[in-house]
Amino acid sequence: MQGIPVAQYVKGPHELKVTQLPDPKPSPDQYLIEVHAAATNFFDILQIQGKYQNQPPFPWVSGAEFSGIVLATPTGSPSPKFPVGSRVFGASQGAYATKVCAAEEQLLPVPRGWSFVDAAGLFVTAPTSYGALVLRAGVKAGDWVLVHAAGGGVGLAAVQIAKAFGATVVATAGTARKLAVARAFGADHVIDYRDASWPDQVRKLTPKGRGVDIVYDPVGLVDKSTKCVAWNGRILVVGFAAGSIEKVAMNKVLLKNISLVGIHWGAYAKFERGSIPVVWEGIGRLIEQGKFKGTVFSDKEFVGLETIPDALIALGGRETWGKVVVKVSQPTESKL
Repeated sequence: MQGIPVAQYVKGPHELKVTQLPDPKPSPDQYLIEVHAAATNFFDILQIQGKYQNQPPFPWVSGAEFSGIVLATPTGSPSPKFPVGSRVFGASQGAYATKVCAAEEQLLPVPRGWSFVDAAGLFVTAPTSYGALVLRAGVKAGDWVLVHAAGGGVGLAAVQIAKAFGATVVATAGTARKLAVARAFGADHVIDYRDASWPDQVRKLTPKGRGVDIVYDPVGLVDKSTKCVAWNGRILVVGFAAGSIEKVAMNKVLLKNISLVGIHWGAYAKFERGSIPVVWEGIGRLIEQGKFKGTVFSDKEFVGLETIPDALIALGGRETWGKVVVKVSQPTESKL
């Protein structure tokens, strides 16, 4: 197969090379998948630089999120969930290749009517946003929800989920293009958070200037968001895309009865496995109802494993919106 191996840590994606590699050998509990699309994530960049919390022993194949077709089922399973030929998406180490191995719990069926490209970007962002807004913050009709970095992958997922539950969505982003995309995905109001007055702008939009009920923050804007959150508001700590772990003046949390709520979706498999199917069933309903669509960056197309370095560079440079997905060419390509 072809893949992008990592034999030593690199300074950046530009050093990654496509190489001819032996086909991966699935363990008895793994499927063998023919990869048709691979999604990019910030943690992919960190991992190839040796800066991520999960670092496989050398050598390893980079990439995690993918979609494709089942080539072989687990030899140790008498009744596999996905027969040969099934269209699946999921996450497993080694997605930047033409073939990848994955366990059953790492896979889901491609939604009806979805392309491989759209499905490849679903496994990480959608459950993070659904879990945060629905399980952790209890979003409901009538809520006002502020979504930071609304032009990103988790941000666009959050915009759609909040709208599907009947909330009014205020979206922030740092470019006119990302603000336009957020509005196209359903945001009711958009604000450029490069303007230092954004907390006041947000608060003035809300009824009687009371502030928003929920803040969805994958950036690290909790402290400033306390200025525009309502009494009994919930601030979701989703990530720190700004690059630093912020410190919050806790007196602000006390004075407004604010709840600071974390979401670590990746840890649900260890601590709260029962919630995983609940979340995916909820996402599935939204997809069936036409309330959730793919968030793939479409301003530029990335085709072939050789374009993965460019895709990662674009992602890391904040030049993109939504999920940046690479179409992986196969000798026997199915029509997407």
